[in-house]
Amino acid sequence: MIAAVSATPLSATDSLQPARHAQALLGREVWSTLLRIENRAPSARYPRVVHALVFELAGMLWFYDAAHGTQSFSLHRGRLAEEKADFAPLLRDIDPGFLRWTEVPARIEHSPARGSLPNGCFIESVAALRDRLAAGEAISHPQLLSYYLTHRGVRTGHTVLAYETNGRVAVIDPARDGAPLQFPSPLAGNALQLARAVAGNDVVTARWVQLEPAVQLPAVATERRVTGDAIDHPPRV
Repeated sequence: MIAAVSATPLSATDSLQPARHAQALLGREVWSTLLRIENRAPSARYPRVVHALVFELAGMLWFYDAAHGTQSFSLHRGRLAEEKADFAPLLRDIDPGFLRWTEVPARIEHSPARGSLPNGCFIESVAALRDRLAAGEAISHPQLLSYYLTHRGVRTGHTVLAYETNGRVAVIDPARDGAPLQFPSPLAGNALQLARAVAGNDVVTARWVQLEPAVQLPAVATERRVTGDAIDHPPRV
């Protein structure tokens, strides 16, 4: 979905169902936990109560909420067990008002509908890879392509699935129905050029999030810059 992130925070009730939907899309193979977060400083960005999904990919934690999509949650590499044991510093990094939280009991849905997760392009692109692999499609070098574009002064982020097959680069956009878009194979080596081929010249920056071609999706690696053991936050998508 290429659209501005909602400027109106969702209510606690409205934010719970999308978080459950996101958990179902990722499936039981991906570690995740659903949080009810109390915000001590409600604002235009986050209301008093927020529901969010924290999930693990590639030894890192990610944070999804319906109003803002997916962003990195881990602050350090190689400290996954420590970060899972204490979300406090990670939540404060998302918003200083996030001081109290509780885990919501899991209730995995079955066969959730595609294309209906608010700001869910990152998670739905991961789910699309699992669907393609389950269908037996020959896939190599699967990657998420995350990019920002600016149109009429509005900056938005989006993520699609890209992979190589039959000598071409295929792109699946969760916001579009139909067959994958097809591009020349050299574009697989240039995130910005491929993003502009997909979404036009309004794209200003793009990066890869590389996915292991395995049904259970055990590994994801990103190209974010690291200084010491700290992690730069990538574009929020």
